[in-house]
This record gives sequence, structure tokens and C-alpha cells, in this order.
Amino acid sequence: MNESVAARPATGPFVHPALFYRTTEGYLRAVGDFARRALEAAEPCFIAVPGLRVAALRSALGDVAAEVEFADMSVLGRNPGRILAALQGFADRHPDRPVRIVGEPIWAGRSRAEILEATRHEALINTAFARRGATVLCPYDLTALPAAVVGDARRTHPTVIEDGTDLPSPHYTDPAVVCADCDQPLPEPAPGGVMRVAYSGGELAAVRHRADSWARSTALRPARRDDLVLAIGEAVANSVAHGGGSGVLRLWTRGDGAAVAEIHDAGQLSDPLAGRSRPSLTSGNGGRGLWMIHQLCDLVEIRATPTGLTLRLHVCA
Repeated sequence: MNESVAARPATGPFVHPALFYRTTEGYLRAVGDFARRALEAAEPCFIAVPGLRVAALRSALGDVAAEVEFADMSVLGRNPGRILAALQGFADRHPDRPVRIVGEPIWAGRSRAEILEATRHEALINTAFARRGATVLCPYDLTALPAAVVGDARRTHPTVIEDGTDLPSPHYTDPAVVCADCDQPLPEPAPGGVMRVAYSGGELAAVRHRADSWARSTALRPARRDDLVLAIGEAVANSVAHGGGSGVLRLWTRGDGAAVAEIHDAGQLSDPLAGRSRPSLTSGNGGRGLWMIHQLCDLVEIRATPTGLTLRLHVCA
């Protein structure tokens, strides 16, 4: 079986293929060929893959590995909402050249909530990079991932590479439709142990104080506790400024000790890229709070419905 990736032109439109692989050898060959062709074409290359795959790819690339920028996706993409800004940041550092990126945001062991947000990320790549000269290759392990995840990959990638063949995906779907499909109802926390705080303008300091007091009762380390309280502060401030002037904060802990904060208000999310693309210095305050929330939390779940906006923030112990 040949899983090598066909060479891409050094200039041209945005290309976003899913690479379906079954073996480690096929994975290393395909991703390695992709990186080598990038370097041969003088195209900057960034590889963000989980855990041990970084070391394996460095070894497979040998001497040329030093010319590739690597990141551990299990760290960079622990919160899938952070990934897009990192990919765009890499492209922005090379404005005069097309870039090649390998991003593997979904792997075995991801929670269902993480997979939904990573699927949303995969759809939004098509929107964010639509006018860039870039190729973003996304590997998917056919032997370890559920069939539904592979099916969603066919919907979020315009092309699919499988068994050495690169073809248009007949299942590719408009990113807005995929994102709407990701807006599945959030599961309710277990009964008991949920703290509820209603707030409106003029009460932000009091809300932060109550959140901080609650966080001190959790297993969070002081630094992570501060991250959570700061994220809550940004979220409730957004509620007052953009979400109808009031909202409801709920706080609880997961079975693994992680802290969860849920903010619901009457706001709407007009820009699906808000918070996922780093705001520019000239963009005013738009999107800055949500972007900061993504940087502070280990998972951010967003649900936009006709009745309002819900943010569910997870910070691990």
C-alpha cells in the first residue's frame, strides 16, 4: 500500500486534505514525503501532531528535521479552540510564501466533547484559510478512530488521501452546516454540587469574588485557579457588554477533579471564528475576551442557539 502524498504546487489556492492511514509506517512515509516536498519547494513547514509522533517524525526526516517547525498537538491542541490561531500564526510569519502544515487534532483517547470542538476546528480551517496559499494535511488513524469521526473528516476536508489516491471528497459540507451539527446539547452536570449565580451590569467584581471563593474549594492548583477566575471574568464581562446585559453562571466539578464554569446569556455569535483567530492590534476589543478564554482553559465548548449563547469552560486540576 502506498500512502505517499502527491506533490503540491508551490503557489496556488488553499488545499485541505485528510490523510487516512492504517499503519505507523504509512503515516511516517506520507507525512515525511509531505514535509520533504515542502522543503524542496522552499515552502515553510509546520508539523503539529500528538505526543510520540513528533519524535518519530523527527527521526524519519533525519537531517532535514531541523528545517521543520514541530509542536506537540496534545499540548498545543489540548483545547481545540487554540489550534487555528497557531496555524494562522505560522502562516502569518511567512506572508510572501505558501506554507505547508500538518495538523492532527483528533486521536484515540480524545473525549467526545473534545472531538466535537476539534471537528468544528477542522470545518473552520476552510473558512479561515480560504484566501491563503497553504496546504494543511490532517492525518486520521483508520484503525483507532470511530467510524463517525472518519465520516466527519470526509465532511470537513475537500479532498481525501487514502491508499495513495488523492480525490475530492463527495461528502464535503459547508463549514457553517458542520458547525451547526456540532452544536449538540450539552450534558447536564450530576445533580447536587452545582453553584448558580445570576448577574447583570455592576456586579462583575462580585461575580469574580464568588467564583474565586468557589474555586478555592476545588482541587485546582493556585495558578490554574487564577486562570479559571480570569476566564470567568472575561466571559461575564462579554455577557454584560454583548449578551443582553445579564447572564447566569454555573460552577461544578467533574469526577476527575476538573472545574467547569458555564456562562449562559442572550448573546449571539455572529463570527464563527471569534476567539479562534488571534485578534489584531487594530481590531479593537472584538474577540479578545473569547480568544483569551481559549488560551486559559483546557476545553471550551460553545453552543449558539436562537435563544442565546452558552460557554462551558473546563480547567483541569
